[in-house]
Amino acid sequence: MRTLACIAVAFAFLFSAPLQAKQDPIPVKKAIEDYLRIQIKGLPGQVSFTIGGLDPNNNLVPCATLEVSQPPGSRLWGRTTVSVRCTQESGWSVFVPIHLRIVGDYLVTARPLSQGQVVTESDLSRQTGDLADLPAGIITEPSQAMGRTLTQSVPAGKPLRGDILRHAIVVLQGQSVKVISKGAGFQVANEGRALNNAADGQVAQVRLSNGQVVSGIARPGGQVEVNF
Repeated sequence: MRTLACIAVAFAFLFSAPLQAKQDPIPVKKAIEDYLRIQIKGLPGQVSFTIGGLDPNNNLVPCATLEVSQPPGSRLWGRTTVSVRCTQESGWSVFVPIHLRIVGDYLVTARPLSQGQVVTESDLSRQTGDLADLPAGIITEPSQAMGRTLTQSVPAGKPLRGDILRHAIVVLQGQSVKVISKGAGFQVANEGRALNNAADGQVAQVRLSNGQVVSGIARPGGQVEVNF
């Protein structure tokens, strides 16, 4: 009888004790969706994403305050992960896989291009695809490439990347340039000689005819702007 009584007490304790609570995967997915919708604003093309599921049989303590972030140095394109952290005292963190697709236009070379060549619109052709599958820095607009110089040769049909383009040199070292000094209510023009090469928008140093050295912004046509 005592054995049966002990068993009865044990069963009563077992069924009266609450089951261990687990983190519901639905709020985790919702937090990631909200985070991604903010991050993808402004991205080119049509953006879609899928989110990996959190194991329903996880051992995570239920959390009402979730914070989503990206691992340092990661790119939110293609297949990657995001970190979900519980900010409560019994905090935890997990990594959840995601797949972000960006279908849009990008530029490829319409013909073989040589190192040092200045890119024109006729050198470019459009293609459509998942930008997340392409290397970082892909050019998506002609204005990002036209007038710039290639730092390496590119075969025809290859995607054009921003890291192999540089602004065309508009001021050459030793070149005679016109220095335009501007300020409130005045503008003065002087002649000088450039002390360095500079692309449009870069800083150029110029030695004026009186020996003074000034720094200004290089502009096309052999001009250097000095603003006061």
